[in-house]
This record gives sequence, structure tokens and C-alpha cells, in this order.
Amino acid sequence: MRAVRVLVVANPNATATTARERDVLAHALGSAADLQLVETANRGHAAALACRAMRDGTDVVVALGGDGTVNEVVNGLLTDGVHDAVPAMGIVPAGSTNVFARALGLPSDRIEATGALLEGLRTGSRRAVSLGMVDDRWFVFAAGVGFDAAVVGSVERHRRRGTRSTHTLYARVALREFFRGDRRNPKLHVELPDGTTHDDVFFLIVANTDPWTYAGNRPLRPTPGVTLDTDLAIYARRRMGAIGVLYGMARMSGPNPRIGKRGAHVARDLETVTVRCDEPMPMQVDGDYLEPREKMVFRSVPRALRIVL
Repeated sequence: MRAVRVLVVANPNATATTARERDVLAHALGSAADLQLVETANRGHAAALACRAMRDGTDVVVALGGDGTVNEVVNGLLTDGVHDAVPAMGIVPAGSTNVFARALGLPSDRIEATGALLEGLRTGSRRAVSLGMVDDRWFVFAAGVGFDAAVVGSVERHRRRGTRSTHTLYARVALREFFRGDRRNPKLHVELPDGTTHDDVFFLIVANTDPWTYAGNRPLRPTPGVTLDTDLAIYARRRMGAIGVLYGMARMSGPNPRIGKRGAHVARDLETVTVRCDEPMPMQVDGDYLEPREKMVFRSVPRALRIVL
């Protein structure tokens, strides 16, 4: 019987792992598969490795890193779209937040997550999950337009200067972007599949999972009930008063979120979402900043990828 061919794509700069831990994890996985481990060298490298593995007939590609590594691997695996020869994906979470891994119910501990992956390889257990796309870019848990994306872009600039990514950095940057942004003139127009158009939107979250993200260990849930088995959901902020936004954030946190309709439009089970902007607006996918643009088309792709669980 042919051994399962596994490629581990490891981010050496991942927040929560060391070279020694990577070696231990690789040794454990190598006991159950024909294993190759490659460390990424730059942005885009994980996607290129995953694309090559897909075209070479690799059985499983494992992302060892955070949400950014996961996003790149997914985009590499689906370079040629959804088809039967796309390898299954495994995840060993090693980032600071690991939103997608948490949505899948994977252990946060890397040793336990490796054990779950080994069990999935042994039994052949797979879960097909829905993903989101915006234009030609895949995302696994969320995308954002406007304020949310501006925060991500600013954090990336800090990281390029050597600042460590922390929840404190995100909070500090978010406050600065909030108070220097235009909070009087909404610039986003959001069109839903049923013809509804919202012309009063300041920033938009397009969610493929719930929670959207975490503040420390506290979940932020603007679109409760969305799962990796459903279509997309949106949280479109229509008021940007400081007190209202803080109150809204407080209401969406914790295990029992209460999302009001006065400050935002919320909609679920959306196959597509079209966004038009009065001027080029920043966008992010899974915490990865993209260049500003004036139009975006989001869509849900059911059962796009198989995850080893």
C-alpha cells in the first residue's frame, strides 16, 4: 500500500512555534507518511509550494503557522479551482489568533493538534468546508472593506518595521485609524442577491465563520450562526459614532452576542455580495492587506476544500 504523501509548509516566523518544535512535529508526522517539510522564505512562498504540491499529486498539504499561512496554502491548493485532484489540507495552528483552526474545532496546543492530524491521516477522516472568494482571491474565515482593512494595513506596516504583532498593537492601531478616518460620509454601497442595496455603509465584514476574530481569548461575533457549512454573512456598519461603535463591539463579544440593527445591517446565507465604493477603499482577506479598489464581488463556494480532521 502506497504511503500517504504529505507536504508540511512551515512558517519559521509563526508566533507560537520554534525550530525545535517544528522538528519534533515533523518527526511525528513522518512516522505515518511520506513526509516533506519546507519552510517559507517570503510572502507568497506558501502559495507556490501548495500549488506545486497540488499539481504533483501530493495527498495532503499541512499548514504549520497562523491564519496567513493557512490562507496562502488554500490559495495555492485552489490555483486551478475546485477539482477532485486538490489535496486535502491539514492544519497545525502556530499563530497568535488561529481563527480558522478554532472554527474547525482543532486543539490550540500544537502537540494535540498534531495528534489529531495523525489520527485523521490514519483513519482517512476528511471534512468538506465552504470557502469565500473575492474576485480571484480565496478566504477561509473573513474579509473586510474599509476601516477593518485599514487597521490590517497599518499593522502590516508596523510589522515590516520589526514590531511584533500583538493584540495590544491591533487595539492601538484600531483607535488611531478610527479617530482619523472619515466618520461622516459613508462610501460603500453593498448589493445583496435579492436586489437589496445598502448605500449607507462605512465598513464591511464578510464572514465565512463565527467568530469573526478574537480579542485575546474573547470571541467577536458580528455574524453569529455562520458556519463552514453555510453561505456568507455580512456585518455592514452604518453608524460610526464612538459610543455606538464601542457599544456594538461589546454586544458582539462573548458567548451570547446581541447584534442590534440600528448601527449595522446584518444578513446571512448570501451566495454573493457586490460592493461598490465612491473611491478606492482598502480590503483585507484573513488578515492579509490588499490594495484599495473601487469594486469587489464576494461569493461563497460550497464544499471547496477537504480538511483532515
